This record gives sequence, C-alpha cells and structure tokens, in this order.
Amino acid sequence: MPAEMTLFLISGLVAASVASLWRALWRPRQGPSLRERFAQYVGGVQTVEELERQRPFADRMLKPLFRRLFQRLGRLSPVRNMEVIERKLMIAGQPGNLSALDFVGLKLFTGVVLSGLTVFYLVSRGMAARALPGGIIAWVLGFYLPNLWLNGRIRKRKATIIRALPNALDMLTICVDAGLGFDAALMKVAEEWDNPLSQEFARAIGEIRMGMRRADALRRMAERTDVPEVHAFVAVLIQADRLGVSISDVLHAQSDQIRLRRRQWAEEQARKAPLKMLFPLVLFIFPSLFAVILGPAIPRILQALQVMR
Repeated sequence: MPAEMTLFLISGLVAASVASLWRALWRPRQGPSLRERFAQYVGGVQTVEELERQRPFADRMLKPLFRRLFQRLGRLSPVRNMEVIERKLMIAGQPGNLSALDFVGLKLFTGVVLSGLTVFYLVSRGMAARALPGGIIAWVLGFYLPNLWLNGRIRKRKATIIRALPNALDMLTICVDAGLGFDAALMKVAEEWDNPLSQEFARAIGEIRMGMRRADALRRMAERTDVPEVHAFVAVLIQADRLGVSISDVLHAQSDQIRLRRRQWAEEQARKAPLKMLFPLVLFIFPSLFAVILGPAIPRILQALQVMR
C-alpha cells in the first residue's frame, strides 16, 4: 500500500474517532424545567394596579372622565332620538366605541364649549351686546357639528363597502368553486382583507359560530351596513338557501349583476360630468379667457369710440 494512501486512511480514522467521541460526550442543551418555567411565569405576573399604571394618562384619566361627562349629558336627550343615534352609530361602524349616550353628551359638550369660547371672544373684544346671540348661534353650530361628522363617516363607510363588494363577491365565488363552504369562504375573505365589508363578514361568521342562524346573521349584517346592494345580496342568499339552489351559481349571478350596476353607475356619473363642469367654466374659466383675449383690445376700442364722438 502506498504511503500516501496509508496516511489518508489514518487521517480518516482519526477524524472519525474524534467525531464519534464528540458525539458521545455532547449533550443537547436542555431548556428550563417545568418548575423553573412555572416559577418564572408566576413571578412575572403583574397586578391590576401595575397594569393600570402602564397605560397612558389619557386612557386612565381623561377618557373615563369625558365618557362619564358625556353619558350624564346624554341622559337629557329623548328616547326616540337615542334610538336614531344608536342606529346611525351602528351604520357608521361604532366610531370610537361611542354609545348613543356618549354621542349626545359629546354634542352638548361641543355646543357648550364653542358657545363659551364665542362669548369670551366677543366680550374681550368689547362686543358684549353681541355676546348673547353669538353664543346661541355658536351653541347650535357646536351641537350639530358631531352630526355632520357622523354623517360623513356613514357616507364614507358605505362608499367603501360598495367599492369592495364586487371584489369580495369574486373572491367568494373563487373560494366556493375551489370547494370551500360558504361560511369558510366568508372567513377567508375576512382574513385576507381589512375593510368595513370584511369586518362585517367576520362579525357575521362569529355570530354564526355562537349559535345564530345563518339567515339571521346575514340579515343583521345587512342592517349594520345599510347598503342596498348588500341587502339585495343577502336576500338572494337567504332565498337560495331556502330553495336549495347552488350557492356557486348565485354568487356568479350576483357578481355579474353587481358589476353591471357599477358600470351603469360609472356611465351615469360620466353623463353628469358636463353639467357639473358648466358652472366652474362660466364662473371662473370663461372670465379669465375673456380677460386674456379681449383685455389688450379694450383700450383700442375705447380710443375708437372717443374718436367717433
């Protein structure tokens, strides 16, 4: 056997021996025992007071104070008005987790603050005679400003739901065609997207899992959105479920119908555009064009008229 081969064989045997010895002596690093982990977990538990101190000052003091104030002021509102406000807040998606009492109290508080600031400003400017009517006007304005904000939130949320509905129907159709059930398809849409429509889907699935009938959960979803397209979609689904019609066929038909309505709406808006552009053209663009085109000729026209006299 050549010397090179003998040396290579000896080196391989030594390396194998070292590797075997290291593998025999090596022990995997064990984590902490169950007792140690339990002691560490129990020792790290914080009391309610410690958790409360970690929250921001606004969450601990200001928000509860204002909420209590809003609720006390909100009790001055009639019951009928409270029901209307509660429905509007539900359609708006419960912004800020406000209840009807909180919202009415916010309206009264905004009116009082705006009125007080207006009276203080007028009195400091030496217009004390205008303080009373100015304060009343400011109070009315401050009382209705939250209504404008809430109506804006409702319009924005409805527009977002209407824009997201065709794509959601397409994804539901794909999921159902792929073999998922309708509830699983709704949950898939809720997991993939983050918009008001997907949130309503997730809430409806949660209600179904809690034992509510699918038809009732879908009706409640339509009531919370208050969008005609969602109402029509839910009505067709409930009817198909009662008659035993295939959900896939219903979703295909609804998707085509929603896209047709969206195309018709876009065409309607396009036909309204010339009429809406007429007023800015007449009030702003045409006077500027006349000034640029006829402006240099006006002095000459005036000179010609003077010569003719």
